[in-house]
Amino acid sequence: MIKRANLVVLAGAVSMLGWGTVLPYQYAYAANTRGWGTLAAAGASSLFSVGALLAAPVGGRLADRLPPVRVAVTAKVLAALASVGLLLADSPQAFLAAMFVFGMGITAAQPAQSVLILRWVGSKDRRRVFAWQFTGSSIGMAIGALLAAQIVDLDQEHGMWPAFAMAAVGFVLGAGLLALSGRRAGAEVSDPLEGDSPAERVNSAVALRAVASVPALRWVAAVTVALALGFYAQFESGLPAFALMFLDVPARTIGTAAAVNCLVIVALQMVVVRWTARRDSASLLVVVGLIWVLSWGILAFSMTTPAIAAVLFVTTYGIFAVGETMFAPILNPLTASLAPAGMVGTTLGLFAALQTGVSAVGPLLAGLALGAGHGTIFVVVHLGISGLAVLAALRLRSVLRPSSSSRTPADPGPVRRNRSLADGQVGRGR
Repeated sequence: MIKRANLVVLAGAVSMLGWGTVLPYQYAYAANTRGWGTLAAAGASSLFSVGALLAAPVGGRLADRLPPVRVAVTAKVLAALASVGLLLADSPQAFLAAMFVFGMGITAAQPAQSVLILRWVGSKDRRRVFAWQFTGSSIGMAIGALLAAQIVDLDQEHGMWPAFAMAAVGFVLGAGLLALSGRRAGAEVSDPLEGDSPAERVNSAVALRAVASVPALRWVAAVTVALALGFYAQFESGLPAFALMFLDVPARTIGTAAAVNCLVIVALQMVVVRWTARRDSASLLVVVGLIWVLSWGILAFSMTTPAIAAVLFVTTYGIFAVGETMFAPILNPLTASLAPAGMVGTTLGLFAALQTGVSAVGPLLAGLALGAGHGTIFVVVHLGISGLAVLAALRLRSVLRPSSSSRTPADPGPVRRNRSLADGQVGRGR
């Protein structure tokens, strides 16, 4: 079963290689190379996020009702077709439509892939496999960006064609690996979650109410939103803009910081997984929030020390990466363990949509603050958001550890049902 899950991890890494070839260059390609302007380029990024936001919960619900392998493969093929659409687009309207479908294809596959790992991996290995999935995706994106840097020519109208073609190939290969992982239809479940049974045919509103009725999931959602706003929503645009505008660091320092972030993840991921194996998930989320607070505190300090601002900025990206190595392996197993019966994929899809929506709104809010010259406010607000993440994680920990004397509203059925996974015992017995 672990070998089949490894194919899912590899499929994700190969697919992210395709995304990595497009992500760093699509804005400049649309705005400048094709001459469609900044409005079209920004619209393409927004439509990508909208497509992802719409597709995540749909992909999750389909993964509950249909074979998850089929859902994931179909989504990868859709992303490949969208890559071809980007290559063939000869107007801003066609490019915008392709980016919308591109976002749908990439994100719809994620809940299904998570469901496959949860079905095929025993509880003691889940954090490790999700950690490998996160690390593989980071490596895939980094390799894709490096390869694209060698073949993309933004001075030529067709200079992005090789990158779009490489993206299409990456998603097709990812689909093939996923199909291979599900070739043997028998004995899919290694150590199933109790709630992972076929989903009833309920509408979206009923599904959302069912998920929202679990108190622990509401607090997981609060932690997810705060942590996403506190870093992930600013990784690609807000933090680089802050560094350039208010720390006055060279542009190459941004690339160095991103590389350090990736290298720290790759170097520490498995070490952190081993260290956290016997620690409960909620307490680790508290630690992640504290790491976010520390990082924003260093960024605030860097504004007063211009001589070492570049060094502090790069260091901050490395510190953020330490928190990422804890957050990525925890979130999906914890969320799945709390999901209502038969709604594991649906719940994972809703949380993926939540993260995507926050990541889409974050850059807009950062742009308003930074564009108005309020760098200090930008840092202080995110310092406060990270503090809220800590408070929400502390509250989550109290919900997951209710009084044993009686059953209270803070002790919902799904938490009790899958308590061993929610309390972080996924690594015991290794």
